[in-house]
Amino acid sequence: MAAIEVRGISRRFGSFVAVDNLSFDVEAGEIFGFLGANGAGKSTTIRMLCGLLRPSSGTALVGGADVATDPEGVKRRIGYMSQKFSLYELLSVDQNIRFFGGIYGLRGERLAERRAFVLDMAGLEGHEQTLTRDLPGGWRQRLALGCAVLHEPPIVFLDEPTGGVDPVSRREFWQLIDRMSVAGVTVLVTTHYLDEAEHCHRIAIIQAGRLAALGTATELKQIFSHRPIFEVQAAQPVAAMAALDRLGEVEKTSLFGTAVHAVMRADTDAEGLITRALEGAGVSVRGLSRVTPSLEDVFLDVVERAGGGA
Repeated sequence: MAAIEVRGISRRFGSFVAVDNLSFDVEAGEIFGFLGANGAGKSTTIRMLCGLLRPSSGTALVGGADVATDPEGVKRRIGYMSQKFSLYELLSVDQNIRFFGGIYGLRGERLAERRAFVLDMAGLEGHEQTLTRDLPGGWRQRLALGCAVLHEPPIVFLDEPTGGVDPVSRREFWQLIDRMSVAGVTVLVTTHYLDEAEHCHRIAIIQAGRLAALGTATELKQIFSHRPIFEVQAAQPVAAMAALDRLGEVEKTSLFGTAVHAVMRADTDAEGLITRALEGAGVSVRGLSRVTPSLEDVFLDVVERAGGGA
């Protein structure tokens, strides 16, 4: 049995369809990425899978519990870390741990064991009496994760867990997620950092409440297998884009930092075509190379093809 089984789940608010007939499975111990633009339906889906919102139609089992008929059973099987800060800032580190431990019914020796685990995992030994509001962002996020898994749930939902933290803290946080997965914990995570999604075993992209793509990062990048992407380094990137957009062999262009990515319609003599088009437009080319598609390329392409625009 999969850890999470979703079959045709939908959620309507009046005439508005927030989630439209989603179906997917998440295996035990899998890190499952859930990607989508703001308003795509990610948070609504997670609220249903956490037993907080009843589906309008369809079924979903989380740890074997039905989200519609047994939401309390679902809540006993999961940990949840919201995208907004989920701790009590005026409580100390130790008070937050003990508070959440009490909610989860941990007492005595068991609470002491799990408290020690959280302090070690979050790197907060010696900071037990520090007010949570005074912790650096990365430490607060690790503490929030520790409190979410105090009761050792087999399934954990993380909603944009690394928002607002520095790159080093993000990397450390994902190392914790990797260790949880190795230990058999199932993790469903949403993120706006597409480089983070590379850590996921599989990724689902949703657009306008519908499943637009599902697979490993490598599988998703295959949508560009016959549409090579070339990166152009030019002194005038906007002029380069305009020149390439007039080229029939170019499907689309986009800015990536100071470079231009050009997606070709076919695997042709793209390098020569691009060079001639830019030279003809008077654009000086500093560099031109074929690049491996990134998840950002994939995400933008999938959203556009699903009718969501760029």
